[in-house]
Amino acid sequence: MLIFKILRSDEWAALRTNGQTAGAPVDVADGYVHFSTAEQAAETAAKHFAGEEDLFLLACESDTMGDVLKWEVSRGGAEFPHLYREFRLSDVSWAQPLPLIDGKHEFPAGVLT
Repeated sequence: MLIFKILRSDEWAALRTNGQTAGAPVDVADGYVHFSTAEQAAETAAKHFAGEEDLFLLACESDTMGDVLKWEVSRGGAEFPHLYREFRLSDVSWAQPLPLIDGKHEFPAGVLT
């Protein structure tokens, strides 16, 4: 199953340069890397990245992350994927820009279900 991580352009550049990251500041503070499912990604973008430009959407295959990926209850009682190790460049299946169009993030075709 594909899960998604939204990174700012500097965070994405750092991941590409270093090969791994502890995540965004919120990830470091919480002690795990936050991900979203396809059903959760748009709400995550609207809630945590409202009005932000220069974002990237990264897709990762959850099945390859093993037992360090935990599904835990979060926003609205829904289970979200949380990664309890560094986020590695090798975890990324693909990355696409997540442009801000008329105040809303435009996801790549076919991502949101």
